[in-house]
Amino acid sequence: MERRNEVECWLTDMDGVLVHENHAIPGARELIEQWKDQGNPFLVLTNNSIFTARDLSARLKASGLDVPEESIWTSALATAAFLKSQQPGGTAFVIGEAGILTALHEAGFVMTETNPDFVVVGETRNYSFEAITKAIRLINDGARFISTNPDATGPSKDGPLPATGAISALITKATGKEPYVVGKPNPMMFRSALNRIGAHSENTAMIGDRMDTDIVAGIEAGLHTILVMTGISDEDEIKKYPFRPDEILGSVADLLATEPVESEL
Repeated sequence: MERRNEVECWLTDMDGVLVHENHAIPGARELIEQWKDQGNPFLVLTNNSIFTARDLSARLKASGLDVPEESIWTSALATAAFLKSQQPGGTAFVIGEAGILTALHEAGFVMTETNPDFVVVGETRNYSFEAITKAIRLINDGARFISTNPDATGPSKDGPLPATGAISALITKATGKEPYVVGKPNPMMFRSALNRIGAHSENTAMIGDRMDTDIVAGIEAGLHTILVMTGISDEDEIKKYPFRPDEILGSVADLLATEPVESEL
């Protein structure tokens, strides 16, 4: 894909791209409305597996963005879709909250602590030593180890919080087994998102604010990649990586233009 005007479908990260600290980033509302008006299929992607798509839709609406729940794709939904393809009607022991639990229930899984097919580690703010111990023992007994996303920390107003990747690392250290991680930067999350909206990689773009997840996964999935500078990436961060996105923009507001904005980075 050489020009942005070939893009018909859109995938976009949420935090740092559409919203920042529960406030809509300038241009985000207009871009979403533009996609709706032009009939462009789109999905908002997030590695956050705590919340359901309905929860996140309500959160975005409170920020001034009208994104229906069917236009939100979380690592929890991607994980549930993957496990359903692996073992329909399977069983799982889950460390996580409503997002992953609801997604797995809706995919037909049964939650159990007795000989589950999978141990699934998702995001939660209530990790318990007892649950982690149970997960370690079940994995040692043969359950397959799955993680919704690799993020080691998450943000809070007081500083970083330990997240899914940190807990998964603890379990790996105790079991010697690495999890299969479904969320970004695994291109599988993007492929499942493409399937969700009936899109093809050749005419789909990915908008993100992180080189190490959004952009590298978009490249590996064959998408047109756009990095926006409203999240964690800056010029020094970009230069750390041997790959580059197709476009680097100040914010999603630049996508309201009809022609791509050239970057010198």
